[in-house]
Amino acid sequence: MDDDTVWRHVDEQRRVVADLAASLRTEEWESPSLCAGWRVREVLAHLTMEATPKVVVVEMLRARGDFDRMIDGTARRLARRSEEELVGLLRDRVGKRRTPPGGAPMDPLGDVLVHTQDVVRPLGRHHAVPPEAAAAVATRIWERGFPHHAQRRLAGRRLVATDVDWAVGEGEEVHAPIADLLLLVTGRDPWRVSR
Repeated sequence: MDDDTVWRHVDEQRRVVADLAASLRTEEWESPSLCAGWRVREVLAHLTMEATPKVVVVEMLRARGDFDRMIDGTARRLARRSEEELVGLLRDRVGKRRTPPGGAPMDPLGDVLVHTQDVVRPLGRHHAVPPEAAAAVATRIWERGFPHHAQRRLAGRRLVATDVDWAVGEGEEVHAPIADLLLLVTGRDPWRVSR
């Protein structure tokens, strides 16, 4: 998938998540998400983060070099903003072409695809991911290793998508739609509902 196509998907999905955030009731903002330890509020706040090199360096120093602590701390600080402000920041992300340091356009696409599912599934809502985009992201996550280490975690399994031509791994087969497999490779249980 070429970069222009990836960015088109990013913009489409950012519009979706901004509209979703604008539609949430106050209690839904406080609901648990599929992202361990985060409410819907933290997930949406995380999607507003501008990962400039300066921001990443400052936040990594604040987290004493711990990547997971940096991501968590940043999301929790951003989540202190009002719902209206977070919706506005989500809308402002549409059209931005920034990748995290050392990243590729596929990384923001993965972020918005996965985190939208982190929000909608526990709330009993539905958002269909574009299958080809989800397959491209799942391949990058599978091949990349850090931070999800999917090949190590899912050793002995072959993941086979039922709605797009995509399969990885070897062993016991897991057949599911690509949206579920994308969540699986990022360390989530796509069949759990946290309500």
